Amino acid sequence: MAKPLTLVITGYGINCEEETSYAFKIAGAEPAIIHINDIIENKKMLRDYSILVFPGGFSYGDDTGSGKALAGRIKNNLFDEIMDFIRRDTLMLGICNGFQVLVNLGVVPATDGFTGISQAALEYNQSFRYQCRWVDVKIENDSPCVFTRGIDRMHIPVAHGEGNFYAPDDILDLINSKKLVAMKYVKQDGSPASGEFPFNPNGSLLDIASVCSPDGRIMGMMPHPERGMFFTQRDDWTRLREDYIRRGDELPEFSDGIQIFKNAVSYFK
Repeated sequence: MAKPLTLVITGYGINCEEETSYAFKIAGAEPAIIHINDIIENKKMLRDYSILVFPGGFSYGDDTGSGKALAGRIKNNLFDEIMDFIRRDTLMLGICNGFQVLVNLGVVPATDGFTGISQAALEYNQSFRYQCRWVDVKIENDSPCVFTRGIDRMHIPVAHGEGNFYAPDDILDLINSKKLVAMKYVKQDGSPASGEFPFNPNGSLLDIASVCSPDGRIMGMMPHPERGMFFTQRDDWTRLREDYIRRGDELPEFSDGIQIFKNAVSYFK
């Protein structure tokens, strides 16, 4: 089976493209990092790829709001091609700043279809500070999301200043009724964060950490799975190492984040 070709976008302040590309490579994909300008110059290249990824970073320095400027550049130059990409049996992932871009493009949550109209926002953290820490998330298993299949919980890093998910009440009702929440922030014991800091690091409504499109093929998430792929990347790995040693168990190589990328690759098998 051929490895799914994965296009990882870079340029204008995106700064997580290398580790995101590496994550897809480890998971079994064939990634390529390509500048957004090169895609605009050769729009047909999108036809060659099965997975399109918007990594984390600070595109355009978050000027005019996180993700807005890059989303505007895409809408003005690539929107028809993005819609053609979505109409094929493809996947799209936005991580952190990439999630913000997807929301501004209107491709998540897209409760009324892919109209290009933004239905939600990722606002300033309630702490009004950049939050860089490890959190716990619970996967909403009734969601159609392709990327979270077979996962229950994840211990995973966040690093953002604008991750506070907001949507009007009518849109929230549609998100819930269509089961478009892919993951929520929880406490360490798995109980709901209920907006409590630091378990919910940004104040997101309903503890939302990730949403997907109605068909489950597009997901945006604030946490960084590419930064939590390996066991030794965890903030608590030394304590867990002692637990494994005392039980006589072999230390795992990978941590929770890798499964997001493996699920994307498995979709095409």
